[in-house]
Amino acid sequence: METQDTFSEGPGAHRLFICASFNQDTTSLSVGTKTGYRLFSVTAVDKLDCIHEGVECPDVYIVERLFSSSLVVVVSLSMPRRMNVYHFKKGTEICNYSYSNNILSVKLNRQRLVVCLEESIYIHNIRDMKLLKTLLNTPVNPTGLCALCVNHGNSYLAYPGSATIGEITVYDANNLSTVTLIQAHDSPLAALTFNASGTKLASASEKGTVIRVFSVPEGQKLFEFRRGMKRYVSISSLSFSADAQFLCASSNTETVHIFKLEQHSPSQDEDSPTWSAYVGKMFTAASTYLPTHVSDMMHQDRAFATVRLNMFGLKNICALATIQKLPRLLVASSEGYLYIYNVDPQDGGECTLVQKHRLFESSEEQEEEKEEENQEDGLQQPAGQSYAATVALPSTPPSSTTLMGNMGYSEDGGTQRGEVFPEHEFAEGPVCLDDENEFPPFSNQKRMIKTNTDD
Repeated sequence: METQDTFSEGPGAHRLFICASFNQDTTSLSVGTKTGYRLFSVTAVDKLDCIHEGVECPDVYIVERLFSSSLVVVVSLSMPRRMNVYHFKKGTEICNYSYSNNILSVKLNRQRLVVCLEESIYIHNIRDMKLLKTLLNTPVNPTGLCALCVNHGNSYLAYPGSATIGEITVYDANNLSTVTLIQAHDSPLAALTFNASGTKLASASEKGTVIRVFSVPEGQKLFEFRRGMKRYVSISSLSFSADAQFLCASSNTETVHIFKLEQHSPSQDEDSPTWSAYVGKMFTAASTYLPTHVSDMMHQDRAFATVRLNMFGLKNICALATIQKLPRLLVASSEGYLYIYNVDPQDGGECTLVQKHRLFESSEEQEEEKEEENQEDGLQQPAGQSYAATVALPSTPPSSTTLMGNMGYSEDGGTQRGEVFPEHEFAEGPVCLDDENEFPPFSNQKRMIKTNTDD
């Protein structure tokens, strides 16, 4: 479900747009910028509310929000080896961790927080940020490709099992053990994603022509979809719908594909005596006499629905969501826009653009909006600020009682303890996610995050 990508600046790309990610249930969009990061609510079609703008650190290239809570994880280009965890509503830093190499991706659910480096993966308990496991000497993974199931009941983690072929390692981040290895593609992996329950895993290779879906934990191939044949593309994101009936894929081309996960039974073909069904039977029969690669191609399903973007060569991320009781496709592009499309769940076809939101405004537009707001409010600050205005206030500086961890790298997997607030918000219990009371009360007991690596 969770989708994240780092955007490189290209023709037409907004200069402040570095990365973007949807949260685990696609109710929020997080965007990293040169000045910090922004969090948007995507629960309505007609409006896009910026609920928070963080300026704690510049050049944010990773920003991940935990569902709709106030917990957000940020990594900056200025300190690419350091992960900061913030409570953005309170304007405080919960903790930070430093690692032996650059952080390439961060994934989180209600149970685990996973940090991926090029040749290692760190698994933390999100309740107290304790380091539970370090997976060292993983295959070279220059993009930090990995996927964590949002279902904390199993917390399956998928990452490349090889740097040369498309092998997937599925790891149980709760029980800290390998579940299975899946031989998914001949070429190295480019994209991975779980469905919400963690029963399905979708993958694409660097060629980007075929997308496969496997059962978890068995690792059996369930579906095979062909995105195209004419050209190789770079798949930038994969995302299941909440009910796992649909899977969307975006790339560096102008087309976003939506595939429908449905099994075709022989009885269905017999009940529909159409010309296309007859031709389909003939192709199926003929495929038994053809070479394997040709036969496989004839059995691959095509896109159920598509979207044609007005761009080419720019990175984007996509997600399927139900907004105002209707299925929608969301596309956040590196040019600085969020596109919302209607999806026909019955007939598919070309999706209809219903809204286009601009994620960044020019300085002139911002000044005009401020003037309008001042005129409406009579140039007076209202006594009761809105939630969005409250969380946008500058962050409070760290407490003078902050405890400092070791400044040198420890021997247990290369992680470094950072500064930790004594009143650790995760120390007393699990993360609760109702908006006003999602964290337990502050504890007066001083705590340090301890590093405990089990190789």
